[in-house]
Amino acid sequence: MDKNNKKNQGIVKAQGIDNPPCHIHKRLYSIKEASVYLGRSPCAVREMLWKGKIPYVKDGARNLIDIYDMDEWIDRNKTRTIY
Repeated sequence: MDKNNKKNQGIVKAQGIDNPPCHIHKRLYSIKEASVYLGRSPCAVREMLWKGKIPYVKDGARNLIDIYDMDEWIDRNKTRTIY
């Protein structure tokens, strides 16, 4: 499975869509949707925002998270164990 296909599956899972059209993907996620995408609780995602680990878009009272910022955070925090 290539990297883009894997990413698209994560997007679909985060959006809670069972049979999505292939061309529809959103970019901004609510905290609840971001928590599914990142595999963390909504409280943990909020804490990440408060600590400045991931930037967010303020829309009135809502905080929205850009999927590209989530992917960047994942890539920045990958580690490898050397034996």
